[in-house]
Amino acid sequence: MPRPKKHYGQHFLHERGIVERIVAAVAPQPGDRLVEIGPGEGALTLPLLDAAGKLTAIELDADLLEPLRHAARAHGELTLIHADVLETDFTALAGGGQFRLVGNLPYYVSSPILFHCLQHAHAIADMHFMLQREVVDRMAAAPGGKVYGRLSVMLQLACKVEPLLRVPAGAFRPPPQVESAVVRLIPRAPSQMPDAEAMPAIEAVVRAAFGKRRKTLSNALSGLLDADAIRAAGIDPRARAETLAPQQYVALARGLAR
Repeated sequence: MPRPKKHYGQHFLHERGIVERIVAAVAPQPGDRLVEIGPGEGALTLPLLDAAGKLTAIELDADLLEPLRHAARAHGELTLIHADVLETDFTALAGGGQFRLVGNLPYYVSSPILFHCLQHAHAIADMHFMLQREVVDRMAAAPGGKVYGRLSVMLQLACKVEPLLRVPAGAFRPPPQVESAVVRLIPRAPSQMPDAEAMPAIEAVVRAAFGKRRKTLSNALSGLLDADAIRAAGIDPRARAETLAPQQYVALARGLAR
């Protein structure tokens, strides 16, 4: 049995009941194109293979590849990619189609992985991720709350965010220091998403607004938009970042583009 490596942030899922609930949430069907990030010991990989018949897994730890390849032989057709997910081109992997993405993400790089996935959202049908519960709370947060922030806005502009279940620390080996949760992300239709050309402006406005979230928008955005431009977007310059819905940041970004 491989020993989890701290520098990879490895916590191997072992609780059968949790695995069954995650697989039921994903509901894989024969013929689904499934891609798993960080399969580890295969707790999710093998039952997903049983259901779908095929699966591609991206694993950074070379020591896990051969044991997983061996374990998968009786379950289905497993394609292993030895790579860092942050350097994986999901669009190329999709080959002009779409795939379904699953993963127990290493918590120390979960946000970079999420933003990497958003860059390839057009190639992804849906995502089911295990994450730190606090991160899932931030992802799904509504405007006005303390945990609503940059991650909430950027993810909700691109995806429907649906928290599914909480997972106790004891479901992993070794147990992490935090509670975990599983979340479903469904990328929005292209017509519902901001244009790719608009994303740099949106990211700049969101970053500036939440970088000084205790200040009013007119102060937080002073280097980007003045009070008149904020009013022109239909927003009170005295408002604070956490009170704005995601689409209001799109309106502010249009002002910046102008």
